[in-house]
Amino acid sequence: MMTSAEFLPYLKTVGTGPKRNRELTRDEIKIVIRAMLNQEILPEQASAFILGWRVRGESIEEFAGAIEVFDEFVKKAPLANSIEFGYPYDGKVKNPYLITLTAQYLQKFDVQLSLHGDLLQPAKGGTTLKEVCDNLPLTNNAHYFDRATYFPELHALSEIRAKLGLRSSFNTIEKLLNITESDTAIIGAFHKPFVEKYIALFKDRYKKLIIIKGNEGTPEIFSKCAVTIVENGEVNEIKIDPKAYGINYVKSTEPISLETSLELANNPSEDFIQLAKFNAAVILFLTSKVESIEAGLSAISPHHTEALA
Repeated sequence: MMTSAEFLPYLKTVGTGPKRNRELTRDEIKIVIRAMLNQEILPEQASAFILGWRVRGESIEEFAGAIEVFDEFVKKAPLANSIEFGYPYDGKVKNPYLITLTAQYLQKFDVQLSLHGDLLQPAKGGTTLKEVCDNLPLTNNAHYFDRATYFPELHALSEIRAKLGLRSSFNTIEKLLNITESDTAIIGAFHKPFVEKYIALFKDRYKKLIIIKGNEGTPEIFSKCAVTIVENGEVNEIKIDPKAYGINYVKSTEPISLETSLELANNPSEDFIQLAKFNAAVILFLTSKVESIEAGLSAISPHHTEALA
């Protein structure tokens, strides 16, 4: 057990200003993260470290050490033929989630979707994947894991994070925790620097890592975006544009409520259905179940490719 006094030197590494702040070693950050997760320190100290770490800036070594500690706590639930999806825990603001509908079109291909979420984390203030999965019916190939169950120690920090009201370092590393020991992971990214961080942090944890610069930082494709594929030590980037496949969904530019988000997902328009099918086809292609997105669309909905022809 760590005392509050013993934690002070670690707090000083992020809280004494530019001249005296320093990066922690992997072993040091592991001590810090364990102390927070085990609630060995004062809530005020945990808050101060969370804020200071974010302001000072995190190193890849620190992130990697934190993830190693997460591995010690996460309750695993192995799931064969699964893909783990990394959604941001601060939610979506302007558009509904595609994933519950997309899952329907992947059922016949025995693609198991590993989804996880928790209470809303700062700072976007959107609708969370938890709210969607708690309120919409899920197909038998969509598996939702609530952090209160699979990682209660990190869930317990939700109150501190909510009171701070700011994005924290945990936002970056909580999106992929390999709960289901999946070989493939698909994670969303908003900014290019995060693509590089995700490659460094997750490339050795999955046989195939797919990073989609999707809608609102999620792994959902609503418009033209870049997709990075990391496999066998190689990194490749491709561009994917729904319009090239006859998909013309118009994204919302205004915030929507939880109720509206659920209604749009539960009673989708024809354009939204086509976008969900397109995302399913992209997943089939990126996971090498079909040779092309066109082949995926044909397998899901033969009439679609006939119309394109």
